[in-house]
Amino acid sequence: MSFNKSKYIILIVLAILMLSSCNSKNNEEEGVTEIIEEKVSNTITFTKEQYQLAGIKTGRVTQKNLSSVIKLNGKIEVDPTNKAVVSAQLGGYIKSAGLIVGTPVKKGQVLAIIENVEFITIQQEYLESIGELQFLEEEFKRQKELREQDINSKKTFQKVTSEYKMLKAKVNGLEQKLALIGINKHNVQAGTISRTASLFAPINGYIKSSNATIGDYVAPTDEVFEIVNTDKIQLELNVYESNLSYLSIGQKVRFSLANETGFNRLAVIQQIGKASGNDRVIIARCTIDKESTSNLLPEMYVKANVESNPTEQQVIPSDAIVQFNNKNYLIIENGKSNDIINFNLLEIKKGIEQDGFIAIESSEKELKDSESIVVENAYAVISLLRNSLEGEEE
Repeated sequence: MSFNKSKYIILIVLAILMLSSCNSKNNEEEGVTEIIEEKVSNTITFTKEQYQLAGIKTGRVTQKNLSSVIKLNGKIEVDPTNKAVVSAQLGGYIKSAGLIVGTPVKKGQVLAIIENVEFITIQQEYLESIGELQFLEEEFKRQKELREQDINSKKTFQKVTSEYKMLKAKVNGLEQKLALIGINKHNVQAGTISRTASLFAPINGYIKSSNATIGDYVAPTDEVFEIVNTDKIQLELNVYESNLSYLSIGQKVRFSLANETGFNRLAVIQQIGKASGNDRVIIARCTIDKESTSNLLPEMYVKANVESNPTEQQVIPSDAIVQFNNKNYLIIENGKSNDIINFNLLEIKKGIEQDGFIAIESSEKELKDSESIVVENAYAVISLLRNSLEGEEE
């Protein structure tokens, strides 16, 4: 029994020693934390030489109008009136096509030549119908005069009139068919019959896609060319229903391409959709500022910031804010004496960021406009603070 009691006593003593060690370690860590927190509030000192080598520059807080920002995505598109698809209305085989993607074209320019034996049939039928129409037109005039003199019967005149109108409608229909396939009716009337027809550009622009290969057959439903006019591009933004209430016509938009860093391109909201699709997204169309259209092409993806509710706020340059111990600080220059420059850290809470400036939402003490703030190479001061703390911990 005495042996068992001794064993229990030893175990109890060991447990007490372990608890004591843990408490001691925790106290040491708490002490380090207190030292760090205490150092953050203490003065950081630079010599004149350190100050010059670090390239530190100071500035002051300013008042600036900043807007709350809504972040959206979208893409560059062209107005529906500035893009067109070219098809072969009656189908046929591609005989010649020399246009490649990116080629500029003008309205009315020949894009390709289509060959189809049906073209010959249509032209023959048109010529025959014109000849019949000329004869029937003379007969119609003659029967009309006879009817006015009450020489022929009313039934005979009505029959001729009906035949004349039907044939005239047929001729008009054939002329429209010739226009659709790109054959000039005057050439046909002069006796020129062609087995080929031309595909013309309906608008000015550039060839966006081309499916014209010599010898290929294209059906009436096939898209032979797609043309876009990039002179009138616009920005289309995807807006979720939750952001819709913050948008309005005339709002400014700052946007950039996916591979650009700054939001330096400008646009203005011109139209906001009234209905959303299955993805609950509404399209907002924006007019792009002329100076922001360089290197923009249809279907390029963009990221955008929409500005709303501008208010005057206290701001500082973005580079003036430094992070330390997961908190944001400004570095305040706190006097110079005998080649010594002193700095203090001021904890702040960041607000809106825009155009290289950040609004100061709040600070641990009042930030006066007259105070000198480090705006360039502020991290040099923080590096000195970190080195000092690491040295003390060691």
